Amino acid sequence: MAFDAEAIRRDFPILSRQVHGKPLIYLDSAASAQKPRAVIDAMTHAMEYSYANVHRGLHTLANETTDAYEAARRKAAAFIGADENEIVFTKGGTEAVNLVASGIGASLHPGDEIVLSEMEHHANIVPWHFLRERKGVVLKWVPVTDDGQLDLEAYQNLLGPKTRVVALSHMSNVLGTINDAKSLARMAHDVGALVLFDGCQAIVHKPVDVKDIDADFYVFSGHKLYGPTGIGILYGKAEKLAALPPYQGGGEMIGAVSMDEITYADPPHRFEAGTPPILEAIGLGAAIDWLAGQDRLAIAQHEHGLYAHVRERLAGFNWLRVIGEAPGKGAILSFTVDGAHAHDVAQILDRYGVAVRAGTHCAEPLMRRFGVTSSARASFALYNTVEEADAFVDALTKTQAFFA
Repeated sequence: MAFDAEAIRRDFPILSRQVHGKPLIYLDSAASAQKPRAVIDAMTHAMEYSYANVHRGLHTLANETTDAYEAARRKAAAFIGADENEIVFTKGGTEAVNLVASGIGASLHPGDEIVLSEMEHHANIVPWHFLRERKGVVLKWVPVTDDGQLDLEAYQNLLGPKTRVVALSHMSNVLGTINDAKSLARMAHDVGALVLFDGCQAIVHKPVDVKDIDADFYVFSGHKLYGPTGIGILYGKAEKLAALPPYQGGGEMIGAVSMDEITYADPPHRFEAGTPPILEAIGLGAAIDWLAGQDRLAIAQHEHGLYAHVRERLAGFNWLRVIGEAPGKGAILSFTVDGAHAHDVAQILDRYGVAVRAGTHCAEPLMRRFGVTSSARASFALYNTVEEADAFVDALTKTQAFFA
């Protein structure tokens, strides 16, 4: 049975609106995806019917909300093949990386090495730079090939007895490159390094099994996964989380507090200080339920088909440069138009109702690698259609005419 994007679209209220008198064509899901009715309804219901703070409450609303919050943790664990006590709620993928970097950093010494890559999002660069500045660790960088792949030979050569952490993107938010996380983790573990994967893009487009990958840590955000903003997931192997010190102090993360000493809760609650993102966690749980109920293989084929269709239509346009064409890449098209700044391209496309991202995409090292200061990016999702893909190409062709 063919994938029915039109049926999917009916789950997303925002897709029925117009922009500048044109039907909205939303090609910015790599930045933040739209929300299905199931997520909107779950969060509304929680606010209207059963809201209270979680944990420690003895009244009905507190118990109901706590049950819903912890159910979302179980859903996230099942979604990636983890155990419930290995799932930490954070306010986003960025905080999840910062939590790990802060915790690991406590045991690092000057000269210890952290391996990153040129394709990383700033969220998986800046926290490690903090350790370079504050602890004297050394950052090593895996280069990216001309077609947008990690240079695996260079990666192997960077690994050594001083490597303490490897932190890499599972899927690039600019190139669409999908890295072989399992092989990357195995190579890192061979030298005794811990491995963290930024899964914010990959988790949306492919099933992820953290046990099969053998990731020590895996992070992703809710808002790219058709859930709300303000919520993210940190997966950590139980023994790795247990070895990390608390990230923040406050309620919930404590065992006991006195004026003389303090003890800490076990993970995951050790890392969830204060009132957590309750409604957002419930919304993320609903998003996971909704996505898990879809045919993910059919979705992947549909998204790749849209990307392939656009690439075929754009073939031969000598005014267009595509950045990143790795084999098996995800449905992300980053590009520049000769003679035009990416911001201008995006603004003109918007007049045709087409929403794309423009700028450095929080990946300045990668921009410098490809010799550009910015690019435009169209990212395709399960709710996009062939008709929208054609409308994007037509609008891009008209946009280029402004600069010819």
